[in-house]
Amino acid sequence: MFPLHVLAADKPFYEGDCESLVVPTLDGEYGVLAGHCNTICAIVPGELTFRTPDGETLVAAVASGIMKIENGEALVLVDSALRPEDIDAERQRRKADEAKEALLQRRSIEEHHAAQARLARALARLNVKRKYGQ
Repeated sequence: MFPLHVLAADKPFYEGDCESLVVPTLDGEYGVLAGHCNTICAIVPGELTFRTPDGETLVAAVASGIMKIENGEALVLVDSALRPEDIDAERQRRKADEAKEALLQRRSIEEHHAAQARLARALARLNVKRKYGQ
C-alpha cells in the first residue's frame, strides 16, 4: 500500500492509500505498486485506474499531466479527471466532432496541436464512459 494523490486542475480527485495504480503514458500503460522506485513520467489523455485498500477499483478519464513517485508516495497532476458517471457522452461526441473539424481546417500549428489535444481528451472520455458508464 502507498499514498496516492490525484489532483485535477480544478479540484482534488482522490487522496488516500492505494494498492496499485495504472496511468496512461506515451509508451502505453504504466503500472505502480508499493515500493516503486522514484520516477517522473508524462500522462496522456486516457484511462487511469487504481485499487483502494478495500479492494475497490476506481477509474477516471484523465487529460494530460504528470506523475511523480518519490519516497513511496505517488502524485498525479492532470488537467482534468472525471469518473465515468460524470461524463456526458453526447457533449464529448460534439467536442470530438468539433476537434475533427478544426483539424481539417488550414490553421496554425498551435491551433492544430490544440485541436489534437481536444480530440484526444474527448475520445479518452468517451472510451471510459463506454467501458464503465452506466
